[in-house]
Amino acid sequence: MGADERPLREPDKLGDLDDRDERPMREPDKLGDLDDRDERPLREPDKLGDLDDRDERPIRDLDAEMVRYYAARAGEYDDWYLRRGRYSHGPVNDGVWRADLEATAAWLDRLPCRGQIVELAAGTGWWSAALAAKGSLSLYDAAPEPLEHARARLAQAGRHAEFAVRDAWTEPDRRVDGLFTGFWLSHVGRDRLEEFFALVARWLAPGGLFAFVDSRQDPESGASDHRPPEADVQVRRLADGSSFQVRKVYYEPDELLAALARTGFVEARVETTSRFFVLGSARRGRA
Repeated sequence: MGADERPLREPDKLGDLDDRDERPMREPDKLGDLDDRDERPLREPDKLGDLDDRDERPIRDLDAEMVRYYAARAGEYDDWYLRRGRYSHGPVNDGVWRADLEATAAWLDRLPCRGQIVELAAGTGWWSAALAAKGSLSLYDAAPEPLEHARARLAQAGRHAEFAVRDAWTEPDRRVDGLFTGFWLSHVGRDRLEEFFALVARWLAPGGLFAFVDSRQDPESGASDHRPPEADVQVRRLADGSSFQVRKVYYEPDELLAALARTGFVEARVETTSRFFVLGSARRGRA
């Protein structure tokens, strides 16, 4: 099959990428025992404020609105990765998307990340099995609904993690060796990017690795009925017709490198795939 037609695998067993064209898409295939942590109920949100009245008031808090959006989107989120329904943009564009996603999986596999790892804004856990294969993973999101999908994904992969509902802006409760975010930085406002990088630094032990994957601006990245952001705010619609406002900022690599340097990170590298993704890593300074 050509790239336009091949089914897409998740990044669960990332070492051997060459033979993926011949295999049907499947969930992670390394089986093992899950520890008791996977059976614990999710904790309530740490610092999300009072979200109950959001339907009755104008949208002023985009962070709170985004939590509601991703909770509602949890059941259809993987359509975006898999180019299903509204997220399909024809065989040529979808083929490039799949190639970029494969390149991102290979990049993640090469990352020298070990030990205690935190994934913030983990969503449905598309990357989580690969991270859990590298070390002891704690997987956090501000909404419980996507975490339930992540829990099922890791269970099928035979991987375990600590799951908890936790806002990405919550202060760290320990130091870890690595921290990963997938498609989160583009939800951080321009005026808070360095604030978030400083928070990441507080999570990390000296020399710890920060890695991220995020979006480049491309008209074939999102749903066919989504318009580009205006003033870094985008209206998102779900399959049921409901709509939400979310912050969406497309950072250029130079912007990210400069902000990382200003917040004390070293050995920073930010690169792009052919069209759709930004990939970055940096280490917390040892000072």
